[in-house]
Amino acid sequence: MIHLYIFEHLQNAYLSLRATRLRTLLTTLGVAIGVASITTILALSGGVTKVVLSQVNALGGNMTVVRPGVVSRNLDNFANPTIEQTYTTSTITEQDIATIQSIPHVASVAPLMILSNTLHSNVDNKHVPSTVVATTPDLAVTSELPIQSGQFLDPTLNRDSAVIGSQLSINLFGTAQSIGQTFTLRNQTFTVIGVLKYINNPINYNAVDFDNAAIISLESGKAFHQGIAQIQQIDIRADSTAALPGVMKSISNALTKNHQGEKDFTVLSGKDISQPTSRFFLAITSVMTVIAAIALFVGGIGIMNIMLVGVAERTREIGLRKSVGASSGNIAWQFLTEALILSLVGGVIGYLGGYFIAFAVSTMLPFNPIITWQIAAISLSMAVGVGVIFGLYPAIRAARKDPIESLRQYH
Repeated sequence: MIHLYIFEHLQNAYLSLRATRLRTLLTTLGVAIGVASITTILALSGGVTKVVLSQVNALGGNMTVVRPGVVSRNLDNFANPTIEQTYTTSTITEQDIATIQSIPHVASVAPLMILSNTLHSNVDNKHVPSTVVATTPDLAVTSELPIQSGQFLDPTLNRDSAVIGSQLSINLFGTAQSIGQTFTLRNQTFTVIGVLKYINNPINYNAVDFDNAAIISLESGKAFHQGIAQIQQIDIRADSTAALPGVMKSISNALTKNHQGEKDFTVLSGKDISQPTSRFFLAITSVMTVIAAIALFVGGIGIMNIMLVGVAERTREIGLRKSVGASSGNIAWQFLTEALILSLVGGVIGYLGGYFIAFAVSTMLPFNPIITWQIAAISLSMAVGVGVIFGLYPAIRAARKDPIESLRQYH
Protein backbone atom coordinates (compact mmCIF):
# COMPACT_ATOMS: atom_id res chain seq x y z
CA MET A 1 0.00 0.00 0.00
CA ILE A 2 2.82 2.38 0.91
CA HIS A 3 4.53 1.64 -2.41
CA LEU A 4 1.31 2.47 -4.25
CA TYR A 5 1.04 5.80 -2.45
CA ILE A 6 4.66 6.66 -3.27
CA PHE A 7 4.15 5.78 -6.92
CA GLU A 8 0.95 7.81 -7.02
CA HIS A 9 2.65 10.84 -5.44
CA LEU A 10 5.52 10.63 -7.92
CA GLN A 11 3.15 10.31 -10.85
CA ASN A 12 1.00 13.23 -9.70
CA ALA A 13 4.10 15.34 -9.04
CA TYR A 14 5.46 14.60 -12.51
CA LEU A 15 2.19 15.54 -14.21
CA SER A 16 1.85 18.71 -12.14
CA LEU A 17 5.41 19.89 -12.78
CA ARG A 18 5.20 18.99 -16.44
CA ALA A 19 2.13 21.21 -16.80
CA THR A 20 4.25 24.23 -15.73
CA ARG A 21 7.50 23.43 -17.54
CA LEU A 22 9.01 26.91 -17.68
CA ARG A 23 8.24 27.69 -14.07
CA THR A 24 9.62 24.31 -13.04
CA LEU A 25 12.80 24.82 -15.06
CA LEU A 26 13.51 28.25 -13.54
CA THR A 27 12.91 26.97 -10.01
CA THR A 28 15.18 23.97 -10.59
CA LEU A 29 17.85 26.25 -12.00
CA GLY A 30 17.88 28.29 -8.78
CA VAL A 31 18.69 25.18 -6.73
CA ALA A 32 21.21 23.96 -9.32
CA ILE A 33 23.22 27.19 -9.13
CA GLY A 34 23.57 26.94 -5.37
CA VAL A 35 24.53 23.26 -5.42
CA ALA A 36 26.96 23.80 -8.30
CA SER A 37 28.73 26.53 -6.33
CA ILE A 38 29.11 24.35 -3.26
CA THR A 39 30.29 21.36 -5.31
CA THR A 40 32.90 23.44 -7.12
CA ILE A 41 34.26 24.88 -3.88
CA LEU A 42 34.46 21.53 -2.08
CA ALA A 43 36.05 19.79 -5.08
CA LEU A 44 38.78 22.41 -5.50
CA SER A 45 39.57 22.83 -1.79
CA GLY A 46 39.75 19.05 -1.42
CA GLY A 47 42.12 18.92 -4.39
CA VAL A 48 44.53 21.32 -2.65
CA THR A 49 44.72 19.18 0.48
CA LYS A 50 45.19 16.04 -1.61
CA VAL A 51 48.11 17.61 -3.49
CA VAL A 52 50.01 18.50 -0.32
CA LEU A 53 49.23 15.18 1.34
CA SER A 54 50.44 13.23 -1.68
CA GLN A 55 53.70 15.19 -1.59
CA VAL A 56 54.21 14.33 2.08
CA ASN A 57 53.38 10.66 1.47
CA ALA A 58 55.78 10.54 -1.47
CA LEU A 59 58.61 11.39 0.91
CA GLY A 60 58.15 8.03 2.59
CA GLY A 61 55.91 8.76 5.56
CA ASN A 62 58.82 9.66 7.84
CA MET A 63 58.46 13.45 7.61
CA THR A 64 57.47 15.84 10.37
CA VAL A 65 57.62 19.63 10.60
CA VAL A 66 57.84 22.10 13.46
CA ARG A 67 56.16 25.49 13.08
CA PRO A 68 56.06 28.43 15.48
CA GLY A 69 52.89 29.16 17.35
CA VAL A 70 49.96 26.95 18.21
CA VAL A 71 47.59 26.07 15.36
CA SER A 72 44.24 27.76 15.93
CA ARG A 73 40.91 27.22 14.21
CA ASN A 74 39.93 30.85 13.83
CA LEU A 75 39.80 32.46 10.42
CA ASP A 76 41.18 35.85 11.41
CA ASN A 77 44.47 35.60 9.52
CA PHE A 78 43.41 33.89 6.31
CA ALA A 79 44.03 36.82 4.04
CA ASN A 80 47.52 35.43 3.36
CA PRO A 81 48.15 31.70 2.80
CA THR A 82 51.57 31.88 4.47
CA ILE A 83 50.78 34.36 7.23
CA GLU A 84 51.17 31.70 9.92
CA GLN A 85 54.67 31.04 8.66
CA THR A 86 55.88 34.63 8.51
CA TYR A 87 55.93 35.83 12.08
CA THR A 88 57.70 39.10 12.89
CA THR A 89 59.38 37.20 15.73
CA SER A 90 59.49 33.43 15.46
CA THR A 91 59.27 31.30 18.59
CA ILE A 92 61.73 28.79 17.08
CA THR A 93 65.42 29.33 17.78
CA GLU A 94 68.73 27.93 16.57
CA GLN A 95 68.99 26.13 19.90
CA ASP A 96 65.84 24.22 18.92
CA ILE A 97 67.52 23.12 15.68
CA ALA A 98 70.54 21.81 17.58
CA THR A 99 68.25 20.07 20.07
CA ILE A 100 66.31 18.31 17.31
CA GLN A 101 69.53 17.21 15.59
CA SER A 102 70.63 15.47 18.81
CA ILE A 103 67.41 13.42 19.13
CA PRO A 104 67.81 9.70 18.32
CA HIS A 105 66.46 8.45 14.96
CA VAL A 106 66.50 11.96 13.42
CA ALA A 107 68.11 11.58 9.98
CA SER A 108 68.05 15.17 8.70
CA VAL A 109 66.96 18.61 9.90
CA ALA A 110 66.41 21.67 7.69
CA PRO A 111 65.24 25.04 9.06
CA LEU A 112 63.43 27.42 6.71
CA MET A 113 63.78 31.18 7.05
CA ILE A 114 61.52 32.61 4.36
CA LEU A 115 62.03 36.13 2.98
CA SER A 116 60.32 38.08 0.22
CA ASN A 117 62.75 40.19 -1.78
CA THR A 118 63.61 41.54 -5.19
CA LEU A 119 66.67 40.03 -6.85
CA HIS A 120 68.80 42.17 -9.16
CA SER A 121 70.64 40.44 -11.98
CA ASN A 122 74.22 41.61 -12.44
CA VAL A 123 74.10 40.59 -16.11
CA ASP A 124 71.48 42.91 -17.59
CA ASN A 125 70.17 44.66 -14.48
CA LYS A 126 66.86 42.77 -14.36
CA HIS A 127 64.74 43.10 -11.22
CA VAL A 128 62.71 40.01 -10.30
CA PRO A 129 60.54 39.64 -7.14
CA SER A 130 61.24 36.28 -5.52
CA THR A 131 60.92 34.18 -2.40
CA VAL A 132 64.27 33.70 -0.70
CA VAL A 133 64.75 30.65 1.52
CA ALA A 134 67.58 30.71 4.03
CA THR A 135 68.32 27.16 5.10
CA THR A 136 70.93 24.41 5.48
CA PRO A 137 72.19 21.73 3.07
CA ASP A 138 69.78 19.20 4.63
CA LEU A 139 66.83 20.84 2.84
CA ALA A 140 67.80 18.93 -0.31
CA VAL A 141 67.41 15.72 1.70
CA THR A 142 64.27 16.51 3.69
CA SER A 143 62.35 17.89 0.69
CA GLU A 144 64.12 15.81 -1.99
CA LEU A 145 64.87 18.84 -4.15
CA PRO A 146 66.20 17.70 -7.56
CA ILE A 147 69.25 19.46 -8.98
CA GLN A 148 69.30 20.18 -12.72
CA SER A 149 72.85 21.53 -12.86
CA GLY A 150 75.57 22.43 -10.39
CA GLN A 151 75.14 21.45 -6.75
CA PHE A 152 73.17 22.27 -3.62
CA LEU A 153 74.40 24.29 -0.66
CA ASP A 154 77.46 22.91 1.09
CA PRO A 155 79.06 23.98 4.40
CA THR A 156 82.47 24.14 2.70
CA LEU A 157 81.33 26.66 0.08
CA ASN A 158 81.35 30.43 0.26
CA ARG A 159 78.52 31.83 2.39
CA ASP A 160 77.37 33.97 -0.52
CA SER A 161 76.46 31.00 -2.69
CA ALA A 162 72.89 30.40 -3.88
CA VAL A 163 70.75 27.75 -5.54
CA ILE A 164 67.86 29.02 -7.64
CA GLY A 165 64.76 27.57 -9.25
CA SER A 166 64.72 26.93 -12.99
CA GLN A 167 62.01 29.50 -13.70
CA LEU A 168 63.76 32.11 -11.59
CA SER A 169 66.95 31.39 -13.54
CA ILE A 170 65.12 32.09 -16.80
CA ASN A 171 63.41 35.20 -15.44
CA LEU A 172 66.61 36.58 -13.94
CA PHE A 173 69.26 35.58 -16.46
CA GLY A 174 67.29 34.54 -19.55
CA THR A 175 68.53 30.95 -19.36
CA ALA A 176 68.18 27.84 -17.21
CA GLN A 177 71.98 27.38 -17.40
CA SER A 178 73.04 30.12 -15.01
CA ILE A 179 75.83 28.49 -13.00
CA GLY A 180 78.40 31.15 -12.12
CA GLN A 181 76.02 34.07 -12.68
CA THR A 182 75.60 36.61 -9.88
CA PHE A 183 72.70 38.55 -8.48
CA THR A 184 72.31 41.15 -5.76
CA LEU A 185 70.03 40.79 -2.75
CA ARG A 186 69.85 43.71 -0.33
CA ASN A 187 73.18 45.04 -1.59
CA GLN A 188 74.84 41.65 -1.11
CA THR A 189 76.10 39.71 -4.13
CA PHE A 190 75.37 35.98 -4.45
CA THR A 191 76.83 33.50 -6.92
CA VAL A 192 74.63 30.80 -8.44
CA ILE A 193 76.13 27.36 -7.74
CA GLY A 194 73.09 25.27 -8.61
CA VAL A 195 69.81 25.30 -10.51
CA LEU A 196 66.87 23.11 -9.45
CA LYS A 197 64.94 20.99 -11.89
CA TYR A 198 61.50 22.28 -12.85
CA ILE A 199 59.15 20.98 -10.15
CA ASN A 200 55.82 22.71 -10.87
CA ASN A 201 54.35 22.36 -7.38
CA PRO A 202 53.76 25.90 -6.10
CA ILE A 203 51.33 24.47 -3.55
CA ASN A 204 53.30 22.41 -1.03
CA TYR A 205 53.87 21.91 2.67
CA ASN A 206 56.81 24.35 2.66
CA ALA A 207 54.60 27.11 1.17
CA VAL A 208 57.47 27.87 -1.24
CA ASP A 209 57.36 27.80 -5.03
CA PHE A 210 60.86 26.43 -5.52
CA ASP A 211 60.71 27.04 -9.28
CA ASN A 212 60.74 30.76 -8.52
CA ALA A 213 62.80 30.74 -5.32
CA ALA A 214 66.39 31.46 -4.38
CA ILE A 215 67.96 29.29 -1.67
CA ILE A 216 70.77 30.74 0.42
CA SER A 217 72.56 29.65 3.57
CA LEU A 218 71.00 30.23 6.98
CA GLU A 219 73.99 32.39 7.93
CA SER A 220 73.33 34.68 4.96
CA GLY A 221 69.67 34.94 5.91
CA LYS A 222 70.56 35.80 9.50
CA ALA A 223 72.77 38.63 8.25
CA PHE A 224 69.62 40.34 6.93
CA HIS A 225 68.09 40.22 10.43
CA GLN A 226 70.90 41.49 12.62
CA GLY A 227 72.26 38.00 13.05
CA ILE A 228 68.97 36.55 14.33
CA ALA A 229 67.34 33.57 12.63
CA GLN A 230 63.64 34.09 11.98
CA ILE A 231 62.74 30.45 11.42
CA GLN A 232 59.25 29.82 10.03
CA GLN A 233 59.52 26.03 9.80
CA ILE A 234 61.83 23.11 10.51
CA ASP A 235 61.60 20.08 8.22
CA ILE A 236 62.64 16.84 9.92
CA ARG A 237 62.99 13.33 8.56
CA ALA A 238 63.19 10.32 10.82
CA ASP A 239 65.38 7.40 9.83
CA SER A 240 62.27 5.22 9.44
CA THR A 241 58.49 5.47 9.38
CA ALA A 242 58.23 3.35 12.51
CA ALA A 243 60.46 5.76 14.42
CA LEU A 244 58.43 8.86 13.48
CA PRO A 245 55.89 8.82 16.37
CA GLY A 246 58.69 8.51 18.92
CA VAL A 247 60.71 11.24 17.21
CA MET A 248 57.71 13.60 17.24
CA LYS A 249 57.12 12.99 20.94
CA SER A 250 60.79 13.53 21.73
CA ILE A 251 60.82 16.77 19.72
CA SER A 252 57.74 18.06 21.52
CA ASN A 253 59.18 17.26 24.96
CA ALA A 254 62.63 18.68 24.17
CA LEU A 255 61.35 21.93 22.65
CA THR A 256 58.89 22.44 25.51
CA LYS A 257 61.84 22.19 27.88
CA ASN A 258 63.81 24.67 25.72
CA HIS A 259 60.89 27.10 25.89
CA GLN A 260 60.63 26.97 29.69
CA GLY A 261 57.55 24.78 29.66
CA GLU A 262 55.59 26.88 27.17
CA LYS A 263 54.43 24.98 24.09
CA ASP A 264 54.52 27.90 21.64
CA PHE A 265 55.18 25.66 18.64
CA THR A 266 53.42 22.89 16.75
CA VAL A 267 54.77 19.50 15.65
CA LEU A 268 52.89 18.13 12.63
CA SER A 269 52.98 15.06 10.42
CA GLY A 270 50.91 13.40 7.69
CA LYS A 271 47.85 15.30 6.54
CA ASP A 272 48.29 17.87 9.34
CA ILE A 273 51.38 19.22 7.55
CA SER A 274 49.08 20.66 4.85
CA GLN A 275 47.19 22.79 7.39
CA PRO A 276 48.52 26.27 6.50
CA THR A 277 47.70 25.75 2.83
CA SER A 278 44.44 23.91 3.38
CA ARG A 279 43.35 26.34 6.12
CA PHE A 280 43.88 29.20 3.69
CA PHE A 281 41.64 27.47 1.20
CA LEU A 282 39.31 26.56 4.05
CA ALA A 283 38.89 30.28 4.63
CA ILE A 284 38.14 30.85 0.96
CA THR A 285 35.88 27.81 1.02
CA SER A 286 34.01 29.14 4.05
CA VAL A 287 33.43 32.55 2.50
CA MET A 288 32.43 31.13 -0.88
CA THR A 289 30.22 28.52 0.77
CA VAL A 290 28.31 31.28 2.53
CA ILE A 291 27.78 32.94 -0.85
CA ALA A 292 26.72 29.61 -2.34
CA ALA A 293 24.39 29.01 0.60
CA ILE A 294 22.73 32.34 -0.11
CA ALA A 295 22.19 31.23 -3.72
CA LEU A 296 20.77 27.95 -2.44
CA PHE A 297 18.52 29.87 -0.04
CA VAL A 298 17.23 31.94 -2.93
CA GLY A 299 16.60 28.70 -4.82
CA GLY A 300 14.66 27.43 -1.79
CA ILE A 301 12.54 30.56 -1.78
CA GLY A 302 11.84 29.88 -5.44
CA ILE A 303 10.62 26.40 -4.52
CA MET A 304 8.36 27.80 -1.81
CA ASN A 305 7.03 30.42 -4.20
CA ILE A 306 6.13 27.97 -6.96
CA MET A 307 4.57 25.60 -4.44
CA LEU A 308 2.44 28.34 -2.88
CA VAL A 309 1.32 29.43 -6.34
CA GLY A 310 0.52 25.78 -7.08
CA VAL A 311 -1.54 25.47 -3.90
CA ALA A 312 -3.53 28.58 -4.86
CA GLU A 313 -4.07 27.41 -8.44
CA ARG A 314 -5.06 23.88 -7.40
CA THR A 315 -7.40 24.73 -4.54
CA ARG A 316 -10.36 23.13 -6.35
CA GLU A 317 -8.30 20.01 -7.06
CA ILE A 318 -7.44 19.76 -3.36
CA GLY A 319 -11.10 20.13 -2.43
CA LEU A 320 -12.15 17.44 -4.91
CA ARG A 321 -9.48 15.00 -3.71
CA LYS A 322 -10.44 15.52 -0.07
CA SER A 323 -14.14 15.13 -0.89
CA VAL A 324 -13.50 11.68 -2.36
CA GLY A 325 -11.48 10.49 0.63
CA ALA A 326 -7.93 11.81 0.35
CA SER A 327 -6.48 12.54 3.78
CA SER A 328 -4.62 15.68 4.77
CA GLY A 329 -1.47 13.55 4.96
CA ASN A 330 -1.89 12.44 1.35
CA ILE A 331 -2.29 16.04 0.20
CA ALA A 332 0.76 17.15 2.20
CA TRP A 333 2.90 14.32 0.80
CA GLN A 334 1.81 15.11 -2.74
CA PHE A 335 3.04 18.71 -2.52
CA LEU A 336 6.13 17.79 -0.51
CA THR A 337 7.01 15.20 -3.16
CA GLU A 338 6.84 17.90 -5.83
CA ALA A 339 9.19 20.11 -3.81
CA LEU A 340 11.61 17.20 -3.30
CA ILE A 341 11.63 16.40 -7.02
CA LEU A 342 12.38 20.03 -7.84
CA SER A 343 15.24 20.21 -5.34
CA LEU A 344 16.68 16.77 -6.11
CA VAL A 345 16.71 17.34 -9.87
CA GLY A 346 18.29 20.73 -9.26
CA GLY A 347 20.81 19.07 -6.94
CA VAL A 348 21.85 16.46 -9.51
CA ILE A 349 22.19 19.08 -12.25
CA GLY A 350 24.10 21.34 -9.89
CA TYR A 351 26.42 18.53 -8.76
CA LEU A 352 27.33 17.61 -12.33
CA GLY A 353 27.59 21.25 -13.35
CA GLY A 354 29.76 21.99 -10.31
CA TYR A 355 32.30 19.38 -11.33
CA PHE A 356 32.27 20.66 -14.88
CA ILE A 357 33.12 24.13 -13.56
CA ALA A 358 35.73 22.71 -11.15
CA PHE A 359 37.58 20.85 -13.91
CA ALA A 360 37.36 23.89 -16.18
CA VAL A 361 38.87 26.09 -13.47
CA SER A 362 41.55 23.48 -12.67
CA THR A 363 43.03 23.92 -16.16
CA MET A 364 44.36 27.24 -14.86
CA LEU A 365 45.54 25.77 -11.54
CA PRO A 366 48.39 23.39 -10.59
CA PHE A 367 46.03 20.78 -9.13
CA ASN A 368 42.89 18.85 -10.02
CA PRO A 369 39.55 18.72 -8.17
CA ILE A 370 38.95 15.79 -5.89
CA ILE A 371 36.00 13.44 -6.49
CA THR A 372 34.61 11.79 -3.36
CA TRP A 373 31.31 10.35 -2.25
CA GLN A 374 31.32 12.82 0.65
CA ILE A 375 31.01 15.77 -1.74
CA ALA A 376 28.14 14.07 -3.54
CA ALA A 377 26.46 13.34 -0.22
CA ILE A 378 26.87 16.92 1.01
CA SER A 379 25.65 18.48 -2.24
CA LEU A 380 22.62 16.23 -2.66
CA SER A 381 21.77 16.33 1.05
CA MET A 382 21.71 20.12 0.95
CA ALA A 383 19.46 20.01 -2.10
CA VAL A 384 17.05 17.59 -0.43
CA GLY A 385 17.18 19.66 2.76
CA VAL A 386 16.19 22.76 0.83
CA GLY A 387 13.30 20.86 -0.73
CA VAL A 388 12.02 19.67 2.64
CA ILE A 389 12.48 22.98 4.47
CA PHE A 390 10.97 25.19 1.80
CA GLY A 391 8.37 22.71 0.61
CA LEU A 392 7.00 21.87 4.03
CA TYR A 393 5.00 25.07 4.61
CA PRO A 394 3.18 24.96 1.23
CA ALA A 395 2.45 21.24 1.80
CA ILE A 396 0.98 21.92 5.24
CA ARG A 397 -1.01 24.85 3.88
CA ALA A 398 -2.47 22.64 1.15
CA ALA A 399 -3.30 19.90 3.64
CA ARG A 400 -5.17 22.29 5.92
CA LYS A 401 -7.55 23.55 3.24
CA ASP A 402 -11.18 22.88 3.97
CA PRO A 403 -12.71 20.83 1.12
CA ILE A 404 -16.11 22.53 1.30
CA GLU A 405 -14.63 26.02 1.27
CA SER A 406 -12.27 25.01 -1.57
CA LEU A 407 -15.09 23.74 -3.73
CA ARG A 408 -17.34 26.69 -2.88
CA GLN A 409 -14.56 29.22 -3.61
CA TYR A 410 -13.89 27.82 -7.06
CA HIS A 411 -17.38 26.70 -7.98
